[in-house]
Amino acid sequence: MPRRCTVCDHDEGHVINVELVARTPYRAIGRRFGVSKDALKRHSEEHIPELLVKARNAVEAAEADDLLGEVRSLHTRTLAILETAEETQEMRTALGAIREARGNLELLAKLRQLIDTSPTINILIAPEVQVAILQALDPYPEARVAVADALASLEAAS
Repeated sequence: MPRRCTVCDHDEGHVINVELVARTPYRAIGRRFGVSKDALKRHSEEHIPELLVKARNAVEAAEADDLLGEVRSLHTRTLAILETAEETQEMRTALGAIREARGNLELLAKLRQLIDTSPTINILIAPEVQVAILQALDPYPEARVAVADALASLEAAS
């Protein structure tokens, strides 16, 4: 008969599950609840209820929504300051509010993943990369010519 899971049988099993889903280190959970690290690892791999994982995802989504709401609120307040500054002819304050509003919009776009901030490398502007590719293709003259032609046509198109 297979051995029962010590975490599933533990009086504090639900709390242990919550700690595991929250990615609390096994050692910390083990010390707190008197369960071995191996038992925790096995349990987390085999028995963590899917519902807890979904709950963790829901919490993360709610936190992201809260952050988005905070940035929107900040943007609304910034626009109110801009409007007041324009009405009172305080141009220095208005310019500062415009600068902040632009920053708010940029942050909102990043949060909504409308702006891609990951670095990009354009090999067409990196001649040393083109040279390295063509040198690597020296043993394969047909491939070398095909790649050189392809690079040339890409450069001509841009």
